[in-house]
Amino acid sequence: MKSYRKELWFNVPTRRAFINITPQVEECLRESGVQEGLVLVNAMHS
Repeated sequence: MKSYRKELWFNVPTRRAFINITPQVEECLRESGVQEGLVLVNAMHS
């Protein structure tokens, strides 16, 4: 089974914000070379 992991960091000016990260996730998918399966996006708050 093939797997791929990448951390993306986003800084926002306020405590809470909505950010469309679809293009970044699609780029990670292209980098991974994975052809089929699931993508897990986990929001880790600091």
